[in-house]
This record gives sequence, C-alpha cells and structure tokens, in this order.
Amino acid sequence: MENQTTLGQSTMLDEVHEGLSHSSKYLPSKYFYDEVGSRLFEEITRQKEYYPTRTEMTIMLENIPEIIASIRIDSVLVELGSGSSRKSRLLLNHLPHIAAYVPVEISERYLANVVRELECEYPDLLIKPVCADYTRPFQIPSIEKKYTYYVLFYPGSTIGNFHPKEAQQFLSTVSQILNLGGGMLIGVDLKKDKDVLEAAYNDKNGVTAAFNKNILRHINRELAANFNLDNFRHKAFYNHAEGRIEMHLVSEIKQDVMIGQEQFHFEKRESIHTENSYKYSLSDFETLVSDWFSVKKVWTDKNDYFSLQFLERK
Repeated sequence: MENQTTLGQSTMLDEVHEGLSHSSKYLPSKYFYDEVGSRLFEEITRQKEYYPTRTEMTIMLENIPEIIASIRIDSVLVELGSGSSRKSRLLLNHLPHIAAYVPVEISERYLANVVRELECEYPDLLIKPVCADYTRPFQIPSIEKKYTYYVLFYPGSTIGNFHPKEAQQFLSTVSQILNLGGGMLIGVDLKKDKDVLEAAYNDKNGVTAAFNKNILRHINRELAANFNLDNFRHKAFYNHAEGRIEMHLVSEIKQDVMIGQEQFHFEKRESIHTENSYKYSLSDFETLVSDWFSVKKVWTDKNDYFSLQFLERK
C-alpha cells in the first residue's frame, strides 16, 4: 500500500491549534475520519433520514449503462475518499477490463481492511491503494498495465464540504492529475427543502451526533487532549444565506481543554464549527467547475434531490 499521508501528529496539532485559536472556533472536517469515524459515516449513510447515499445509489443503478459508457475501458479509476468502496463496486462490476482501481483514503487501517475485501471480490483487478489526504497533492502509483486516461470518482457530495472558493482550488489541483479528455464522475447534492436537509444531518438514532463528536475522540487519542465528549452536543442546521448545512459542537458548560501544552477555553454555548455541506443548483455547479471541466452528462433522481455528473477535463 502506498502511504503518502502528510497527517503527522505535528501537522494535526498545528491545524487543531489554529482552528481552536480562531475567534470563531473550528476544526478541519478531515479529522472525523479515523477508523471509528469512517465506520460511523458508513452507518450514517444507512439512516432513513440520510437521503444522499441511497439516492446516489439509485441514480447509479438506474443509469449504469450510460455511466459506464462515459468511462473508457483503458482507464484507471481513481476514487477520492474511497471509504468502503461501496459505490465503486457498482462501477467495477461493469468495468471488467479497466486497467486499475486506485482507492485513496485518509484512514490507513480502514483502507487496508477494505482493500483485503476487494482483492477477494475482484481477484483479476489491479488495485493500487493510496493512504493520503487527497485535498493535498498526492502521487498516483505506477500502473503496470497499459492505460490512456485517469477517471476520478468522487461520489457522495463531498465536494460540498469545501467553501466554493476552496472547491475551485481543489478542482484546479485534481484537474492536474488528468490529461486532456480525462474525466471526473462526481456526486453533487442539490438545493431542496430545508426540512429534508436538516433531517438528514440530525438522524433520530444519533449516529451523525456520534460521528460529529468522534472528531474530539480522535484528537484526544492522537494529541493526548482531554475533551470530555459529554460536555458537547451536536448541532446541525441549514444556513440559507450561505446555501449550506453547518455542523457544530456546542459546549454545554464553561470549560477548559488541554491539547498538548496548550489550554483552550470554551464559554457555555460556544461552538466549534466542524463541517459545511454546500448545496448547489445545476447551473451554479456548472459555473463552479467551468475553468477546468465541461459538464458532459448529468443524471438526477425523480425528486431532483441529488445529481451524478460526468465532467471532462478541458
């Protein structure tokens, strides 16, 4: 397994200190994803209220011939934030002659477990896993088979976790992986009723709340911090002006937390902003990507809740 992650303890410590020192405290959402966080997110995707995953899967199942037709058989499929590779299996089942599959995931242990499963399921498939923070430049391993293009697979509306300006920087970075004519198959969550959006991030079983708090557990373990998870509560709401769902952890009491040698103070009801999830119209997203990609095909569900789009590198 290629391990190119830059997330050493010093980097994590610096980023956590920076976020919690800000006038409006925040934490980078990538730190949700240790092994526990990755598993919790998979559980979120199975909650009744969480429409994105099942809607995207339905779109894929209903349109798989067209989707597959957009991916040349001599391509390398590179999945960014591969997780359990559940959605990529739908593609791999219909792409027997693809050159290779490159899952890119930040949690090394979780990635290793998934790759072992994939190697059993697809014994003839060349799998080249990369443990890396894909929001930073990373190197795709050498591929022993002949291929022409990379096709990036970025499902699950994760593009919405970036501020639009950050999303454009990300698109600029990943576009450099692709040669002219290469493509990107990407999931994009669409604007819709506020009640539907807020329910998706406040499931009745509390799985999203546990996932949100896991960022503190991860920091406790990696940085010898002393967050008391019971002293924080999950809060998620739709910010209409910004067009995004916001997730926060709200301090229930006045408290101090030690991280390394630094102490951080929290007032009662003060929050840590942990994640954004921007929602787009189809025209807004086409404008967002236009400097690097042309939108070649868009598939949506019957309610227009979600879209899967194939972008071609300009």
